[in-house]
Amino acid sequence: MAVLLAGAALAVAGMIMQRITQNSFVSPSTSGTTEAAVLGVLLATLFLPQVGLVGKMTFAIGTGILGTMVFLHLLHRIRFRDPVVVALVGLMYGGVIGSVTTFIAYQRDLLQLLEIWSSGSFSSMMAGMYEPLYLVLLVGVVGYLFADRFTVVGMGREFAVNLGVRYTTILYTGLVVVSVMAATVVVVVGAIPFLGLIVPNIVSLFLGDNVRRILPVTALAGAGFVLACDIVGRTLIHPYEIPVSVVAGVVGAACSSG
Repeated sequence: MAVLLAGAALAVAGMIMQRITQNSFVSPSTSGTTEAAVLGVLLATLFLPQVGLVGKMTFAIGTGILGTMVFLHLLHRIRFRDPVVVALVGLMYGGVIGSVTTFIAYQRDLLQLLEIWSSGSFSSMMAGMYEPLYLVLLVGVVGYLFADRFTVVGMGREFAVNLGVRYTTILYTGLVVVSVMAATVVVVVGAIPFLGLIVPNIVSLFLGDNVRRILPVTALAGAGFVLACDIVGRTLIHPYEIPVSVVAGVVGAACSSG
């Protein structure tokens, strides 16, 4: 269940983010959302160690939302809105947040703990640990209910306003949905690169950009992708295990370069 929920959540989060930003190169891992969530978990561990998993998740969701809001603010200030330029800005922004996180972890001797959240793996997953991931099902329902509005917002502010859609409200609703999904996966599983970028683009390539129609397919494709990566990681050098984030990163890099 952890594998399927994590894969579905990150794929759907990437798809929604690409629609609301009108950029197919944007995803939680290329917009600072994931890095901001990791920073939130680290800060919660340092300053509120008694809050437990739920508290860390809440902290991560908050910093994830804040980090994504800053990225959207940067996005609106970019003069040349070329998709590749936007993606590069997102990567640089995420890199800055990641550097700050690493520096804080180094200062507090928490680099090994930081690695758990930075590299997604299911090797130690067991009953009692993965259950918070069921939150993404609830958030996924919200995303599906707003699917048509996300599609309209993806056509631009003027078009959305002319159709009577509250552009800013829907934009920030999508932002919250994406941040909650990404932060929940980071806290429970760890970061999985490229998933929110590759899977939604492949699904859109075959089925178009209608969010309501492709959301269930994107969720299934994301779940299947992570499941396949996890199986490869568990069998390639058995009895040792390769983290699913490494396998996903190799596959994602190959797809991106292709």
